[in-house]
Order: sequence, then structure tokens, then C-alpha cells
Amino acid sequence: MMSLAGSRIRALRARQGLTLKDVGERTGVSVSMLSMLERGVATASIGTLVSVASALNVHMYDLFDHPDSGNSSPVTRIADQSVVSLGVGTTRRVAHDDATAGLEMAVNEYEPGGASGPTATHHSGREFGLLISGRLTVELDGENHHLEPGDVIAYQSTRPHRILNSGEERAVAVWVNLDQ
Repeated sequence: MMSLAGSRIRALRARQGLTLKDVGERTGVSVSMLSMLERGVATASIGTLVSVASALNVHMYDLFDHPDSGNSSPVTRIADQSVVSLGVGTTRRVAHDDATAGLEMAVNEYEPGGASGPTATHHSGREFGLLISGRLTVELDGENHHLEPGDVIAYQSTRPHRILNSGEERAVAVWVNLDQ
């Protein structure tokens, strides 16, 4: 799965005439990590993939294969949703992606100790998170925001951010990313 994402990242970067250094400057991800990601020899955190995808003007969803249901139903069945397990204890299920509207909606699950990545990342757009169960801490510009079930957080994605589960039970959140 990561080799496919890596080859898509390389193709998008090349199509846009960007160097690894250009993408690194846009994302804060090192050139060596980007190179390993493109070659499929390293896995990346969800935060890193979202940041890289944003720098390439696509959603993380666009880096992976998606089944073609062949119909135009307004319903996206769970079997047709992409699931990506990255990093330690973190799973992201893209429930809906609408490139025309610039919207991606995902269900993120974090095992105790799981995080969106090892460090804070940033990218273009705006994010909204609704915690369904468990507890999450959102590091935003170096400040910790502790979420309880039912709490919502909203922020510009250009602000350095990291999401982690410092609790003792699995946390489930619905996350919406907007391009603007």
C-alpha cells in the first residue's frame, strides 16, 4: 500500500515540477524521508501523508486505490471506504471524499499511545474534529487541548498540530478536512 502511495506522490510531484526540497519546504518533512516515502521503503504517519498530499494539492485519500462501485449512489458503503493503518496504533478510515467541494471526512481511531505522527505537522486547509469516545490531546502551536467525548476542535491546518491518545482506552473521532 505504501509503495503505491509513494509512486503517486512521486508522479504528482513530478507533474507539478516540484523537487523533493520544494515539498520538504512546504511540509517540514525532511528530503530523506520524502525520498524513502516515494520509494516505498518507509511508512509515514497520517499527519505526514496529509501534509504531503496537501502540498501537492490533493487529499490523502487520493494517494491510495479505491474500489469503483460503478454507481452514483449518495451512500458510501463501509466496504467502499479506504482504511489506512499508519504509525503506531492509528487507523484512518476515509468515510467520504469530495474533491469538488474540497472536503474529506474520516473516522480516526487511536489506540492508547497512538498519535497522528511523531511530531506536529502543518498543511493547507482547515480541520474540524469531533471526539466520539475516549480522550484525545490535540497539540496545536505547542499548546495542549484535551478533548472529552462530544468535544469539538476547529483550527487552521497551517498551524503545527499533532493528535494523540494519552488515555488508557481507544479513542474514536470524526475528522473533517477542508481545502479552504
